[in-house]
Amino acid sequence: MIKIYHNPRCAKSRQGIAFLEEKGFDYEVIKYLENTLSVKELKILLDQLDIKPIELIRKNEAIWKSDFKGKEFSNDELIEIMVKYPKLIERPIVVHQNKAVIARPIENIDNVL
Repeated sequence: MIKIYHNPRCAKSRQGIAFLEEKGFDYEVIKYLENTLSVKELKILLDQLDIKPIELIRKNEAIWKSDFKGKEFSNDELIEIMVKYPKLIERPIVVHQNKAVIARPIENIDNVL
């Protein structure tokens, strides 16, 4: 089953769902702002994405700019920050068969289907 980590207020996230619907795929929506990821879940997601934690962070978010920008953090600290502030997690993320992509641009979804 395809999973999409989704923020309903995000246009790109909504486009990701529309993309999956247009292609006729069944998918599970994970509203990660409501059901916050654990450290373990986030580490698994990072492995599936094959990226470092800093690459998953939305650096234009106000909380990043005010509290974290310009400071040095370990990977584990960055994961803890994203767990505490899930709004910092890039979106949408699409997972299929143990592989994941950040769907920006939306066409990246094809890379895991």
